[in-house]
Amino acid sequence: MTKPADTLDLFFDSTKCFIGGRWVAPVSGDYLPIEDPSSGAEIGRIARGNADDVEAAVSAARAALGGEWGRMPAVERGRVLTRIGQKVLERVDDLARIEAMDVGKPLKQARADAVALARYLEFYGGACDKIMGETIPYLDGYTVYTLREPHGVTGHVIPWNYPMQIIGRSVTGALAMGNAAVLKPAEEACLTAIAFAKLAEEAGLPAGALNVVPGLGEEAGAALTAHAGVNHISFTGSVGVGQLVQRAAARNVVPVTLELGGKSPQLVFADADLDRALPFLVNAGIQNAGQTCSASSRILVHRSILDEVTDRMAARYRSLRVGPAISDLDVGPMVSARQQEIVDGFLGDLGGAEVAARGELAGDAPAGGHYLTPALLSGVTPDNRLARDEIFGPVQVIIPFDDEAEAVAIANGTDFGLVAGVWTQDGGRQMRMAKAIRTGQVFLNNYGAGGGVELPFGGVGKSGHGREKGFEALYGFSVLKTVAAWHG
Repeated sequence: MTKPADTLDLFFDSTKCFIGGRWVAPVSGDYLPIEDPSSGAEIGRIARGNADDVEAAVSAARAALGGEWGRMPAVERGRVLTRIGQKVLERVDDLARIEAMDVGKPLKQARADAVALARYLEFYGGACDKIMGETIPYLDGYTVYTLREPHGVTGHVIPWNYPMQIIGRSVTGALAMGNAAVLKPAEEACLTAIAFAKLAEEAGLPAGALNVVPGLGEEAGAALTAHAGVNHISFTGSVGVGQLVQRAAARNVVPVTLELGGKSPQLVFADADLDRALPFLVNAGIQNAGQTCSASSRILVHRSILDEVTDRMAARYRSLRVGPAISDLDVGPMVSARQQEIVDGFLGDLGGAEVAARGELAGDAPAGGHYLTPALLSGVTPDNRLARDEIFGPVQVIIPFDDEAEAVAIANGTDFGLVAGVWTQDGGRQMRMAKAIRTGQVFLNNYGAGGGVELPFGGVGKSGHGREKGFEALYGFSVLKTVAAWHG
């Protein structure tokens, strides 16, 4: 029997911080409410960690580097991560339900996130003992080689939209390289981050290797990014907060990996296979209610097929159903009333654009939920703020173009550069577009490549810098040391 939507069944204590291998109450004794976006109801509490809790967590991480975790061979680190991955797989359904209730995403999407987290652990568990240095030919009498070593203590500030996926690509990569991590999850949705710590504990991760301090960004997050004992910071979130994080890190001369916003285009040429393209065109914009940095919010269409693409996308939009996460429909609620208001603000000022189609709200959607029906907009010009600013909601705009040069100009016409998709059967055009579009990832006749934990991910411009996922992330979570030995 399905549990009611307001039931929160946890296998861990959400009110605690995880520091030095122990579950402890926040120093302040203060807590924050957990809201179910599907109903607006309060369903629990989390710790309101602050600078004192962060101080304890950084100290615990530093101690772990000098203890069992720091001495552990790479192959053993890999085995620990693999065991955590198995624990995640054993709890996939529990994690999916918790994530769905915390974030508001449909159950099938939350389950895919849990499976992805397990895959990250599997990938990085297997990679731990495969990161190698190199020898460098040099002067006679010298042997020169390089080593890759951990930064030390890494700080991770992650957002509310994909907690499990971003833990996978950020925290597990740092652990694979032998760093000790301090994680500050977003206050809006952090339950699976706390759950991850519980599973890591059960799998035998040494004390202090992972520490989790929930709390507000301006309190716990600010304390972590400014802490002099942190050697590397990984942040995923908004451009504005990313700028604050980078300034804080600069004071300690600490490297930062930033994955920020996006305004990702899909370019649809006249020879595109529209039957294959259509699901990607729509799904990439509405997944997680459009609350995705890499969401495809701009659909650029060759003018000769503009009407056909618009009509086909509109038909799909009109069939979309929005409702509670537990109902597992196409789209769930926005994460908060504030996020709903932001997106409504964009839709209240179309600047000459038109609504081509909208989705439908399901009859069982609770009145207190933060629901917004997906909107497909046509008649959008490239200079309209709907085509330039990140909306972070289930809103897509269709923009026509006449030739390759105009398509590239529009695609590159924002401050962002995270992901792009190109739909064409012309092999030469595929290569030209892949080179010309200014972005971190380009997908040809697909979008997202199924998630791809092996594929380096990150942006250019205001989408950030540095790379996560794949082996490239491990290089970013390590320091290259050159050893030059003279032996005569």
